[in-house]
Amino acid sequence: MVKASDVKELREKTGAGMLDCKKALDATDGNIEKAIDWLREKGISKAAKKADRIAAEGICQIKTEGNTTVILEVNSETDFVAKNEEFTNFVNYLSDIILNNDVTTVEEVLNLTDNGETINDKLIAITAKIGEKISLRRFQKVTKNDSEVFGTYKHMGGTIGAVVVLEGANEEVAKDVAMHVAAMNPVSINESGVPAEMVEHEKTVIKEQIKNDESNKSKPEAIIEKMATGRLNKFLKEICLEQQAFIKDTAMTVADYVKENSGKINNMVRFAVGEGIEKKEENFAEEVAKQING
Repeated sequence: MVKASDVKELREKTGAGMLDCKKALDATDGNIEKAIDWLREKGISKAAKKADRIAAEGICQIKTEGNTTVILEVNSETDFVAKNEEFTNFVNYLSDIILNNDVTTVEEVLNLTDNGETINDKLIAITAKIGEKISLRRFQKVTKNDSEVFGTYKHMGGTIGAVVVLEGANEEVAKDVAMHVAAMNPVSINESGVPAEMVEHEKTVIKEQIKNDESNKSKPEAIIEKMATGRLNKFLKEICLEQQAFIKDTAMTVADYVKENSGKINNMVRFAVGEGIEKKEENFAEEVAKQING
């Protein structure tokens, strides 16, 4: 009789799915070390070796059903695999799973069961099959009401994805705004959404820049403060969606464009593949040398 604790231990050591671990222990009379070899021989534990690799490529996917849109980022190790049909099919599958279940975290998604297998088990299986670390990095569900419209845009097949929600206007206007969000990467819709610590940090940097300029040495603090406020306002215009110059017509702001089309921006989400992930720097010459001398 295989113990549940042994299945758990084997799963932690190999990264293989629960059912595969049970099969391995059944086949080796409960011997964990032999079960590890059994899984390796079957190619099932191959995924575990990839757990510490950096997966910073991949795609952003966006899918809408009714008043709900999901945007998600699924990572791979190489851009080549990100274009693999099996990988993209799995990303589409994850989109459906997230849309059709009440989940808010990646952990909740991975713990879902479909046809007797967890999503985590499926992730491990496709990692083993493709031969690269595959991971669901993040997702966000965006909802709207019937008076609102979604705007969605994916750049270069999904290297960047953006979703916006507009009150009024229409889907064409909303898509234009989503395209702008993808291109210009605003921090927030307006100044009220900019984190206070970001504003304070920028203001401190600006004031130091002004004070370190020789031409400002003799200026009183009140003038320095006024100059800093002016530069800070310029900074906020550059990072807030509504105040940014609209990419299709830089003579107007995004807020002007939306208002001109009887709309109002209520929400935005932007994902860029690999942002914030420290990519491993590869030295091609060193890699070749390793292959020759290895």
